[in-house]
Amino acid sequence: MKRKLLYPIAFMIAFSVIGMQTQAQYKLSTARENTVKISGGSNVHGWTMIAQNPVCEAAFGSLTTGENTPKSLTSLSFSVNTKSLKSEHSSMDGRTYKTLKAEQFPKITFKLSNATITPVKKNKFSVKANGTLTIAGSSKAITMMVNGEVKEDGSINCTGQQKLKLTDFNIQPPSFMLGAMKVDNDLTIDYNFTFKN
Repeated sequence: MKRKLLYPIAFMIAFSVIGMQTQAQYKLSTARENTVKISGGSNVHGWTMIAQNPVCEAAFGSLTTGENTPKSLTSLSFSVNTKSLKSEHSSMDGRTYKTLKAEQFPKITFKLSNATITPVKKNKFSVKANGTLTIAGSSKAITMMVNGEVKEDGSINCTGQQKLKLTDFNIQPPSFMLGAMKVDNDLTIDYNFTFKN
């Protein structure tokens, strides 16, 4: 009787171990190519800000034998300190932090809900990633289309572009200099990440 009870327990343990072996935890490498660039416009000129020291972790499934691409993406978390966003002008940085309520909400974050990986060709794949992006304390469900590539050293490079609106996160496009400069509602986020396990 005891043996009969032990069989399903042993099966569950073995299944869990196999599951752990087929998932690999990847962290953002220290490559210089790791960038998050936020771009926008105004009635005066365009602007760009670069996020310093983003933190990102992902759990990719084992690689397929044919295409050499991950079978799955089961988790992905991203965060950046709002005050790490830097432009070419410190005055703009300060205005941005105020607009994004950086004192009250010091981080911009993304957390994956689910993802679908589609092989494109050998070593290359695309990801449809659904998750929640939080900016200035306001969260919104978004879908990101990511381009991925498995490098010769086993690292995984992910690139993409995401279009957003400030009002999607309950942020009214600010104006400065008594209304002489008005920031556009539209934002573009470009990212380039290299992960290593």
